[in-house]
Amino acid sequence: MVQGQFLLALDQGTTSSRAIVFDREGRMRGVDQREFHQHYPQPGWVEHDATEIWSTQLATARGALTNAGAQASDIAAIGITNQRETTVLWERATGRPVAHALVWQDRRTAAFCEKLRQDGHADWLQERTGLVVDAYFSGTKLAWLLDNVPGARAAAERGELAFGTVDTWLAWQLTGGAVHSTDDSNASRTMLYDLRKRDWDDEILALLNIPRGVLPNIAPSSGVIGHAMPDLLGGAIPIAGVAGDQQAATFGQACFTPGMVKNTYGTGCFMLMNVGAQPVASRSRLLSTMGWTGSPAQHGQATYILEGSVFMGGASVQWLRDGLGIISRSDEVGALAAQVADTDDVFLVPAFAGLGAPHWDPYARGTLVGMTRGTTRAHIARATLESIALQSAELLDCMKADSGIALSELRADGGAARNDLLMQMQADLLGVPVVRPRVLESTALGAAGLAGLAVGFWSSQDELAGHWQAERRFEPAWPKDRREARMARWRQAVEHAKGWARPQATSA
Repeated sequence: MVQGQFLLALDQGTTSSRAIVFDREGRMRGVDQREFHQHYPQPGWVEHDATEIWSTQLATARGALTNAGAQASDIAAIGITNQRETTVLWERATGRPVAHALVWQDRRTAAFCEKLRQDGHADWLQERTGLVVDAYFSGTKLAWLLDNVPGARAAAERGELAFGTVDTWLAWQLTGGAVHSTDDSNASRTMLYDLRKRDWDDEILALLNIPRGVLPNIAPSSGVIGHAMPDLLGGAIPIAGVAGDQQAATFGQACFTPGMVKNTYGTGCFMLMNVGAQPVASRSRLLSTMGWTGSPAQHGQATYILEGSVFMGGASVQWLRDGLGIISRSDEVGALAAQVADTDDVFLVPAFAGLGAPHWDPYARGTLVGMTRGTTRAHIARATLESIALQSAELLDCMKADSGIALSELRADGGAARNDLLMQMQADLLGVPVVRPRVLESTALGAAGLAGLAVGFWSSQDELAGHWQAERRFEPAWPKDRREARMARWRQAVEHAKGWARPQATSA
C-alpha cells in the first residue's frame, strides 16, 4: 500500500484559499481557510494579487496539516483544485507576476469578444473549444495582458514569461519553478484548447496573437506532475491531482457514469453532467468541456461534461438580506419561506445580471411578478428559493435534450444545499430524487480523489465511490402535471424579464 495515511487537498477559491486533509474513508481530518483581498480598479474589472493567493494557500496547507496532527510523511499526495479561468502571467526567471491576476469575473475584454463575434469567429470557436465566446474565459484575458502590460509581449516572444490559470501558478510555486503544467479540465476553460484533439489550438493562438511558448504543458488530471519542495511542507510530497473547481466537485460527488449530474448551490449554481468519453455539442448553448483525464497508467481516459450555470443562486438570498432587508441572516430564509404553503403565484426572476443558459440575454433584469395586496415577505422569500430550483430545472431540461440521457437523481452540494426546503423544491420540480452527501466539500474531495487514484491511495473509482455517502435523500412529491404547469408558468415570468435593459431608441 502507498505510504501515507492522508491526502492534502488545496482548494483555491475566488475569495479564499482552503486546505483540507482527508483520510482513506474520505473523511475530513484537518481544515484551514484564509480570505484574501479583492481588487476592483475600474467598473467591471476584478483582480487578485497572485502572490497573496500563493501565501494564503501555503499558510492553509500548513494549518490543515497542523489541525490534522499530521506531517509531510503522513501525506500520500497533494491534489489541487482552483477557481477557473483566472489568468496569471509571470516572469520565468523570478516567479514574479507582471501584473495582478485577471479574475474570471473580470469583464474588460467584453468589447474584444464582441468584435470576435462580429468578425464571424463565434461558431468555429465554439465548435473547436465547446465554449461560447465570452470575457469569462482566459484566452482574451491573456491577450489583454500581453497587449497592455509594458514590455510583456516582447518578453513573452523571447520566452521569458509563463502563463497559467491558478492551478498552474500553485504548481509552479510548490515546485520552485520546476513544473509549468496545467490539466485538461483547466485547459478546456481557456478558449485556447481543442476539446477533441486535447491540445492547444494553433489557429486560435494566431487569432488572439498569443505565442505558444508562454503556455503550460497539459498533463492528466490524475497523475504525478512533480513534488513539493521539502522546505515548504516538510517533505517532497507528490502533486498528483489537478482539476478546476466544478469538475473536481463532480468527481468528488462520484459522478463517474454518463448521465450522472451534480449541482453546486453557491453564489450561483453550476450544474454538470457526465456525458462520457466523447464531447457532446450543445444545441442549448450550454458549455461542452473536459471533466477530467486519467494518467497513462489509468489508460488516459477522458471524461467530458456538459455544464450550465445559474448566475443568481444563493446571491438572490443575499439580495433579500442586503437589498430588501426582509431577513437579517441568509439562514433565516427557509423558516420565513415555510410560513406559506406556496408562493401564491408570485415569481422572482433573478436576472439582476442578465440571464444565462438557455436564454443568454444580457439585457434581462430582475423581475418580481404576480404580487397582490395579499403578498407577504414569506411569499417573496419562497419565490426566491423557488427561483433557484426553477432555473436549475431549466438547465437540466437542456442537458437531457442535448445528451439524450434521462436523469435518475441529482447530487447536490454547496452552501445553499443545506437548505432542506430548497432541496425539496428541487426534487419536486425535477421529478427525481435530490441527494445531499455527508461531505458537502465535494470540490476538495474531488481533488483528493484524483490525487489518491494516481498514487494508489485508492485502487479504483469504484473504491472511491464506495466512500461517497448520502446524508439525506429528498424524494419528489409532485405529480407530472403539476411540475409541467409550474415550469410553464415560470417561462411566462421569464419572458417579462427579457430585454428590459435593451437600449431604447430616442425620439428626435
